[in-house]
Amino acid sequence: MNKLTLKKIILAHVVATLSFQAMSQSLPAPRTVITKTEEKPYFDEKDLSSNYVSWGVNPSNPASINLLEAWKKFKKKKEIVVAVVDTGIDREHPFLEKNIFVESGKVDPSNFGVDFSKDRKGKGMPIDNHGHGTHVSGIIKSIYPEVKILALKYYNPNASGVDNLNSTVEALRYAVDHNVDVINYSGGGPEAAAEELRVLKEAERKGILVVAAAGNEESNIDDNKKAYFPASYGLKNIITVTAHDEDLKILNSSNYGRSRVDIFAPGYRIKSSLQNGRTGYLTGTSQATAFVTGVAALIKSEYPQLSTEKIKEIIKASAKKEPTMEGKCATGGRLDAGSALSLAAQIAGEPEQRRQLANATEPKEGKIIYRIAN
Repeated sequence: MNKLTLKKIILAHVVATLSFQAMSQSLPAPRTVITKTEEKPYFDEKDLSSNYVSWGVNPSNPASINLLEAWKKFKKKKEIVVAVVDTGIDREHPFLEKNIFVESGKVDPSNFGVDFSKDRKGKGMPIDNHGHGTHVSGIIKSIYPEVKILALKYYNPNASGVDNLNSTVEALRYAVDHNVDVINYSGGGPEAAAEELRVLKEAERKGILVVAAAGNEESNIDDNKKAYFPASYGLKNIITVTAHDEDLKILNSSNYGRSRVDIFAPGYRIKSSLQNGRTGYLTGTSQATAFVTGVAALIKSEYPQLSTEKIKEIIKASAKKEPTMEGKCATGGRLDAGSALSLAAQIAGEPEQRRQLANATEPKEGKIIYRIAN
């Protein structure tokens, strides 16, 4: 190859390189595509359509509580114990056996809760012969799969109303004395009881949330003559719940009240666990109460620093308004788990508002005087 030919090849290569560089500079820079990853729920989404759960948690049902959105936001920070004051629990139920909590020792056939009912066979054996307590517990677990359930049995179908009330008070006192996080009481009656109120006031003082059923007498419990207790005590730590169906209508049997009832939740033909390892359907404000308890437990687990009054405020403020519920409860709406977790995150993230004396001197030891509200 002569020198002239070599020079032509080099020149051609330089021209081609310069042309390619010029073309590259004229083209827009390649764009980086950022894909948004789908938020993964804390719990298994398949659990929302298992054989043990109801339409109330199923994301495909528009009348459900929007639980999947709550699970996407949820991060567990604290173990939560819910005392279920009811008819007992099925210790061997496959849906519940891992959620049963006892104060001391291990869960076994003679130690799986506390039985306060009249003529009980064993104090540590709250056997559920009715099914109601197992059903309510299953609903709570369907909302918060890792909840710990302390079964406190008060009900004996053969006992008198007075005996069952006395057993209720004992169960509530046990829950309060042992500082549970939430009390679910899907029951009640038309008579107030001084000792019950005293125990629930102690729960209020300790910051224990109580979720109570509005009752099933088709009555406006704002009317003092139709009040239902403990829902009607009006304490700051009690959330009172009534029930709606899949058409977002109040159940014909459900109590209501613009003042004394706080919120609606699913309560019609709710599928959940029943005694002897079964599943089945129950209807009423008892079931609706358990839905609110489950959401309260979720909030308390992720934001344990929130007070009971704040959690109650969050559940009420996040309620989804419905025309069919207007005037029937204080919020005029129904439970929305996703919105409740979002609001809890906002409130928990607010900077603490501190107030102090204007002077800068070191505080001295002295008597603290508490002002007690009437």
